[in-house]
Amino acid sequence: MKDLAKKYGFRYCVREGKPGIGADWNFALSQAEGSFVTLAHQDDVYGAHYTEELLRAVKRYPNLALFTSDARILKNGAIQRRSKAECVKKLLRLPLRLPFFKSTTAGKRLSLRLGNPIVCPSCAYRRDLLGVSPFSTSLRFVLDWDLLYRFAAEPGSWFVSERPLLLYRIHGGAATAALTENHVREAEESAMFRRMWPEKIAALILRAYRSAYVDYKS
Repeated sequence: MKDLAKKYGFRYCVREGKPGIGADWNFALSQAEGSFVTLAHQDDVYGAHYTEELLRAVKRYPNLALFTSDARILKNGAIQRRSKAECVKKLLRLPLRLPFFKSTTAGKRLSLRLGNPIVCPSCAYRRDLLGVSPFSTSLRFVLDWDLLYRFAAEPGSWFVSERPLLLYRIHGGAATAALTENHVREAEESAMFRRMWPEKIAALILRAYRSAYVDYKS
């Protein structure tokens, strides 16, 4: 990584202290200087037009708070056919394509109430709205969902491009796969649904939501 930083002229920053996803992401955000910031994961691939689409959205929506896009699964070196879960996520993002919903707290949260259809590394956040250390350090899986739910209360519009501008890898060594196997994912997603729905309804939604776990089996 140091060699790549030197070759391409970008800053190389290392966080000291106890490892943790939330703390790592907060540190990364604190090092950013631009108006928008994206958390790039080491096992994902950005499309050539990601930045172009982001800048187009910024120009079109002066109050843009969040940019996100569609993404495709990359497994064993090949782009996978769209799964049922991916099709459902596209449907859940529909409110973010409607003018009224994309700029109101209720509308933005509507897209999050039946699960998180937004792929974390596809997001570009308006940095001045994030505040200091926006990601929870007590969560291990739903950090982005939790942040998005809170971030929806901030002013500004969310914009989703349904072009697949990101490929995200799924493999046995990925954090998502590991947290699915040890049930951390299920416990944290259950807590998120209970935050938005009565207990019995939350349990029913989670039961259906578990069907998406098959995408993360290597």
